[in-house]
Amino acid sequence: MTQTIAKRMTYGFACAAVATAMLAIPAMAQKYPMQALPDDGERDFWWYHQVVDADVLAAMQDAVGMPGTPFTGSLDEPIQIAVIYPSQDVSDAWLRAYLAMEARLKEMNIPFEAVQFASGMDNHDLQTTYTDQVLQDAEFFDYVVFGPTELGLQADNVKRLIDSPDLEVIVLNHDQVPQVWGDEQPLAFTGFSHLAGALIMCNYVIENVGTEGQVAMNRGTPGSVDNQRSGGFAECLVENSDWELVYEHYGNFQREGGFDGTNLILTGFPEVDMIHNANTAMGMGSLSAAEALGVLDEVFVTAWGGTGEELEALRDGLLDATPMRMGDDFGVSIAEIIKADLEGRQADIPLVFLGRITIAYKELSVEEIDALEREAFRYTGIGTLER
Repeated sequence: MTQTIAKRMTYGFACAAVATAMLAIPAMAQKYPMQALPDDGERDFWWYHQVVDADVLAAMQDAVGMPGTPFTGSLDEPIQIAVIYPSQDVSDAWLRAYLAMEARLKEMNIPFEAVQFASGMDNHDLQTTYTDQVLQDAEFFDYVVFGPTELGLQADNVKRLIDSPDLEVIVLNHDQVPQVWGDEQPLAFTGFSHLAGALIMCNYVIENVGTEGQVAMNRGTPGSVDNQRSGGFAECLVENSDWELVYEHYGNFQREGGFDGTNLILTGFPEVDMIHNANTAMGMGSLSAAEALGVLDEVFVTAWGGTGEELEALRDGLLDATPMRMGDDFGVSIAEIIKADLEGRQADIPLVFLGRITIAYKELSVEEIDALEREAFRYTGIGTLER
């Protein structure tokens, strides 16, 4: 195992006043949260803004948005990366994350070897098996990039990896930091803010679709991701408009779940105006059901993520809108985090990194959708990935 991997250092403080106060605290004082909130006792997690310095986050976002710069260190041998993630999901976001990471590491001249441990979104036991395998070979690996099927269900596995003295862990697709882990956190969480995407989508609906109507939701798996994507969206609509939430279906983030849920919704609530879907797979299933029932032009259907399949549905006039991630920010951030760690710049790594999100919608021209796609997938290429 390479000996050049530097260990983490204390992150920067949120403001000068906090930094000054911390000078008098013993070295073993708790690092997190850097900014406590009155309702911390009511949650089992910290919000990202409680555990990152805004300037550090902004600097990393700038680095991710620019072309890669050469690695300034030296390695005796390639770094070894284990990637545990649900890349067998309908969404190509997971595979794009890997491909963008790979391309960025090569661009920055960092030699590496990676082993992929693929699963589906509902293969929770399989991810446990993969965790066991990686821990058995922990001395071989330097980094574990873990995309949990659901962080609540995989928390024990993630923590086992964090506790290994041989591994640095990067957690994908989550921005809520478990309080129970205290200061024993991974090297970083990286992804896109599910709550920010929900609020952006909510604002778009209120401003462009209307301030009242009936909405139903195809939710994913109960847990932090769906609580933000679906729960945050519904709460925003109810609090800021006269939309009525009439039905919620848990589709387990599967295409069949979106199809079945939409059939139930349109059968039980034929006057529904909008169906919110919490990921690509359910969004595509929802479109199929609405189209089969002949009501696709009457119901506003959303998806999530702006993946290749969603963009094709937008161009075809089928999907109405989606919170679109600048997808390659996901994988590029992994590479930049690894680079900073290798160069001993742990203070430049925000505990939580967030990529950019915008709304892609049906009324955009093909040229405008193409431009968004080129920016989002600057490393992994446009169009649905062949797998």
